[in-house]
Amino acid sequence: MEDMYVTAGNQERGWNDPPQFSYGLQTARPPPRNLLNKRAAPPAGPGAPPPLYSSANPLAPTQCGLAPPPLYKGPMMSQKEAGRSQSESVPDVEAVVLVLKRALAACRQTIGDQVCNDVDKRLRLLEDGWRSGQLSVPVKRRMDALSQELQSGHWDAADEIHRSLMVDHVTEVIPWMVGVKRLIAETRNLSPELLQLLHHPAEPVQEPVSQS
Repeated sequence: MEDMYVTAGNQERGWNDPPQFSYGLQTARPPPRNLLNKRAAPPAGPGAPPPLYSSANPLAPTQCGLAPPPLYKGPMMSQKEAGRSQSESVPDVEAVVLVLKRALAACRQTIGDQVCNDVDKRLRLLEDGWRSGQLSVPVKRRMDALSQELQSGHWDAADEIHRSLMVDHVTEVIPWMVGVKRLIAETRNLSPELLQLLHHPAEPVQEPVSQS
């Protein structure tokens, strides 16, 4: 009767007998796995850590002994070259004031001395504010463009620049812009002969002599 319980495949074992185990199968080593056949990991989610090397973790290669690829930043500009390029972008006050004074000299033959003296005083305020650093670079650039339009006889373009300065930089230009506006209006009405003094001046502009 006992031999019947230890015989494998015995169909007459009791319903409450313990199961039979094969100890020979437990000691057998499983076949080695081929790691090259491992499936790739799915894409990382929003909360997953960054990969070993990516734009989000650029220092990771240095941690494992690898150097990151060099980054090309283009030619470097020295401080001297940067300062020279910045100074070249700012217009020259002498060139701007010279055009305005030529226009005033041409207008002196058609308008009264009181108006011309007031315009001259406004131009002095413009020059003093420019040299003392009270004017911003955008104002200087627009005044340079205004002087060029005035010298070329483009009155509408010069007046448009004047209005844009009054809208965008009224605090800077209000002390002297009324003189520039009057100069544009008076120069527009000059005869072609007088305009030659503005377009092709024969001699430098002379400062008016104040009478005591």
